[in-house]
Amino acid sequence: MQNVHGNIMSPQNAFYTLQTAKTLALRVRQQCENAQAIAEFLERHPKVDVVGYPGLASFPQKELADRQHMNGLHGGMLWFEVKGGTAAGRALMDSIQRPWSLCENLGALESICTCPAVMTHANMLAEDRLKVGITDGFVRLSVGIEHKEDLIASLKASLDALPDELADEEAPRAAAA
Repeated sequence: MQNVHGNIMSPQNAFYTLQTAKTLALRVRQQCENAQAIAEFLERHPKVDVVGYPGLASFPQKELADRQHMNGLHGGMLWFEVKGGTAAGRALMDSIQRPWSLCENLGALESICTCPAVMTHANMLAEDRLKVGITDGFVRLSVGIEHKEDLIASLKASLDALPDELADEEAPRAAAA
């Protein structure tokens, strides 16, 4: 630890590090199971255009992901494009409820939802965002360890609340890679 962090941890910090290390495998497994269930739900929702998650059969590199990811655990991060572009993305962010949090931090135990076009990448020109694959309706999820049924219910309520006319609008597409 000293070579990595440059100092010696206090006994209390060492205790916390050991405690969290003991439950790391359980937390990662729960995040992955939640993310898989959420990705499958989103893939079936009529107001979602496309979902990106390595555990889905529709994922372009699913075979590679299966070889590289241990025990079918494909991580806690996923993304999707909500139909209707920026307006739909903003509306989703405005209506999302607990247990989801809105912030620009990713990878916590809590589930976090971001819409990069209006949050992390809002200062970029739309055409530059599209070049790097961030469409106006792009939503990124960092899935936590809460009950997956609660997470899905909150997403469903927010997606269902989106006006149908937003989903009918044609949003700009990302440049092909």
